[in-house]
This record gives sequence, structure tokens and C-alpha cells, in this order.
Amino acid sequence: MPDLTQTETVTAETPSAPGAPVAPVKAEKARSLWGDAWADLRRNPYFLVSSVLILVLLVIATFPSWFTSVDPTKGDLINHFLGKPEISKVGSPEWLGYDGQGRSVYARLIYGTRASIIVAVAVTAIVTVVGSLTGMIAGYFGGITDAIMSRVTDIFFGIPFLLGAMVVLQAFTKRTVWTVVFALAFLGWTQINRVMRGAVITVKQADYVHAAKALGAGTPRILFRHILPNAMAPVIVVSTIALGGYIAAEATLSYLGLGLASPTISWGVDISAGAAQIRVAQHILLYPSIMLSITVLAFIMLGEAVRNALDPKLR
Repeated sequence: MPDLTQTETVTAETPSAPGAPVAPVKAEKARSLWGDAWADLRRNPYFLVSSVLILVLLVIATFPSWFTSVDPTKGDLINHFLGKPEISKVGSPEWLGYDGQGRSVYARLIYGTRASIIVAVAVTAIVTVVGSLTGMIAGYFGGITDAIMSRVTDIFFGIPFLLGAMVVLQAFTKRTVWTVVFALAFLGWTQINRVMRGAVITVKQADYVHAAKALGAGTPRILFRHILPNAMAPVIVVSTIALGGYIAAEATLSYLGLGLASPTISWGVDISAGAAQIRVAQHILLYPSIMLSITVLAFIMLGEAVRNALDPKLR
């Protein structure tokens, strides 16, 4: 059976002294890899800080109206490049000033969170599923199956990620959040594939896999009951760290004018607009850049904490 399952609590009778009554002593329950990892994560300040930041970002992306009642697409040219940050106006529409069209920078920061989070989560989910399934099949069956799937993966690996995403996005006349998700996922599954393939090649040699085969377990049961749970640890680490990378990739494509575009609200779109006005209104570029950096850093910190918890060599 997999080595990740918990062992049952056992009792032993140990006399405290000759002739003394025998008292049952409970042995401590052995924790699984996931149990040990969770115990380490709860004590890791990087995990706690990044989890709080990500939770706040998820709440903002899901319920932006809780944080501002201002329409981020509605502008008033009277407020053209108006305003500077003031502590007394924290949370108000004019707190962080206005952009060139008189739209609230604060409101656009709040609503821009949604696009970045949706792209990151959707791309990560797709590449994790596709990469894990293809890598698991290639690693488990080996032979000609592994050879063919590995060569296909090599072809996608040879395409520069951002350059390939630009080419894919050029095929769409209208670029939405989901077209950006498709472009990034189309090229982003290869790393997960390689990680899962290597993990499966190692795990399939384990005794519990041979025991399952000897007991007549079918291939689907072996793959999803015995191999997948024990090969997922490195995939989870890579996927978590990649979340921040996909947010940065979306912002980069939007900045270059090949990703999201107005009227879609995105940090990348606002950074692109702010770069053109950096001499007269630095705040338009500054605040979306800060939000983007904080978000990417939060996901990278979370990924590093998960990696340290799941890697036995780092304990």
C-alpha cells in the first residue's frame, strides 16, 4: 500500500517496575507525508503571510464591490491626471488619483485583480490536469508511448513561452481573458508533464505498486489510487510557483498590446497606459506595478513554502 497512509494507533503494555500493575501505553500516531507537510506549513511564516495576502486578493477578485462603489470604466475629464495619495482619503475614489481619462486608479486596481487571478488560476488548473495526465501515461507505460509523447513535449518545449503566446494570440481578432488563458495553457503544460513523468517513473518501482499488480488491480486503479497520490507532491510545488509566473505573463502580454485590451480592466493594461504618461503622471504606472509585484511575490512565497514542506531533504 502507499507509504503516505497513516498508521493506526497501537497500545503496548510496559511494566513500570517489577510487580507493579501493567499500564497500557499509547504509541504516537505516525503522520503521512501530507500530514508532516501541513504541520511544517503551519509553522512557516512565509506560508502564513503569503496565504493571508492570497486570501485577500481572492476576496477582492470575487467581491470587488465590497472595496469600492466606483465604476472603474467611468471617467470624468475634469479629473484628468488629478490627485495624489492622501492618508485621509484611504479607500475613497480619489485616494490614488485619476488616470488620463479621469477614471479612479484605486477602483481600477480593485477590479483589475479579477482578470489577473482568473488567468492565473485557470491556466494553472488546465496545465496541471493536462501535464499530469500526459506525464503519468508516458512515465507509467514507457516504451513507444513514452517516446512519442516525449517528442511531442520536446516540440512544445522548443517554442519560447511568451513568443509562442504572442503568435497564438495573433490568431484571435478579439482578445478576452479566456483567449489569454488558452494561449498560456497551450504552451505551459510541458513543465508539469516532465515533472510528473519523472515522479511516476520513480513511484512505479515501489513495492506497493508491484503488490497491487500481483493482486490483479487494473491499470486505472493503479494509476489513480496508488501512483498519482504519491507522485503529486513535486507537481503541486511547480504549479504553485507557476501561478505567479502566469500573472506576470498576462501583464506582460497586455503591456505589449497582445493580451487583454481596454475595456477589459487589467493591471497590465493600466501599466501599458501609465508607461506612455510616465513623465506627467507616474502614479498611473506605479500602483498597478506595486499590486502586480505583491501578487507575484505572494504566490512565489507560497510555492517556496510548499516546496520546503514537501521535500524531505529540506527538513
